Amino acid sequence: MWAASYTREDDRGTEAPVSLDALYRAHAPVVARWAAHLGGPSLDVQDAVHEIFLIVRRRLPEFRGESKPTTWLYRITERVIRDRRRKERFHRWVHRVKRDQIEDALATTRPNPEEEIQRQQASARLYQVLDRMPEKYRQVLVLFEMEEMAGEEIAALTGIKVATVWVRLHRARERFRAEMRRLQKETP
Repeated sequence: MWAASYTREDDRGTEAPVSLDALYRAHAPVVARWAAHLGGPSLDVQDAVHEIFLIVRRRLPEFRGESKPTTWLYRITERVIRDRRRKERFHRWVHRVKRDQIEDALATTRPNPEEEIQRQQASARLYQVLDRMPEKYRQVLVLFEMEEMAGEEIAALTGIKVATVWVRLHRARERFRAEMRRLQKETP
């Protein structure tokens, strides 16, 4: 099923195979991390990763190798998560559904109930603020702060200039701080 294989030119100008299996094995964990951070706590990460790699499978013949596979995968992830977030916002608006919390899959020990409640509240506040931000600022802030990517990496991944990354990051931080202060004043 996942054995589709296509070729692309590598750095030396020779044809190099790009297989879906190899892409999935090499990049699924980072795609899952991107999806979790970009999508927020209500995202079903596994479902999103499956959807992303179904698109990769369908679009692999179109991959010309002009960009890094990570850049190509990030663009697909970004679009899938953006579409899912739009659908989620509409769903919440129509049905007034409470958002689910994502599980912390990397935690080796469980916090006590009080710590877990505090973590969930902090996560909810964080994503409440992030959800109010314009997508271009949210994206750069998530990649820099949560993914701990360098500005040059973000520029390469998103296709924007490095200077634009820094401007958006500065503005995103200002908006984030202002929104967090406003939110803290609202909650007792």
